Amino acid sequence: MRREAGPHRPSRLSRFILWWLKMGLLVCLALCGAFGWFVYDALRPAPDNMPHTDGIVALTGGQGRVDTSLRLLMQNRGDKLLISGVDPQATQQDLLPPHLPDSVKDRVTLGYLARSTIENASETAAWVVDNHIHTLTVVTAGYHMRRALVELRRTLPGVTLYPYPVIPPALEHPFERSTQHLLLREFAKWLGALAGFVHPPAGVAG
Repeated sequence: MRREAGPHRPSRLSRFILWWLKMGLLVCLALCGAFGWFVYDALRPAPDNMPHTDGIVALTGGQGRVDTSLRLLMQNRGDKLLISGVDPQATQQDLLPPHLPDSVKDRVTLGYLARSTIENASETAAWVVDNHIHTLTVVTAGYHMRRALVELRRTLPGVTLYPYPVIPPALEHPFERSTQHLLLREFAKWLGALAGFVHPPAGVAG
C-alpha cells in the first residue's frame, strides 16, 4: 500500500526567507517607533524649572538659538555663555544686541572654530576646561538636541548637561513635507551619531 503524503514542510530556503522577512518587519516597526519618539521629543518645549548652571552653550545654525541663550544669560540662568560655530566674518557687534550691558557682554565668548556638530562638541570641551565648567545648559533646536547631546557627552563625560531646546519656525508646522524631510534627515543623523559615524563637516553646524 502507498503511504499517504504527510503535511508539506517548508524548505530550508523558505524558512530562511520567512525569518528575514520577520526580522525586517520588526526593524521597520522599531524604526517607526523611534522616529515617533524623536518627533515628539523635538517638539517638546523647554522646561520652566531650569537650574542655574556654570555655563551656557548655544550651537549656531538656526533661528532663535543665540537670542534664547542671551536671554538665559541675562536672567542669570548661567554664569558664562559660549556661542559656538560663529561665522568667521561676524563680530561681537554683529551678533549681540547694542543695548546689552557691558557686564553681560564680558561673559560671552564667541567660538569661531566649529563647522559641524562634532566640532561644536570639541570647541565646547575646550571652553569648558578653560572656564572650569561642571554644569552646562545646551541651547539648540529641538530636532538637533538629541544629536548634540550625544556628541557633547562624548567630549564632556564629567559635565552635567541640561538641554534647553528652541522650537524654530519650521517645527511650527510639523506635518508639512519640508518639515518631515528635515525631521527624517535629523533622525538619520542622530542614529549615525549613536553608531559613532563621523562625517566630514560640510557647511555650518546644525
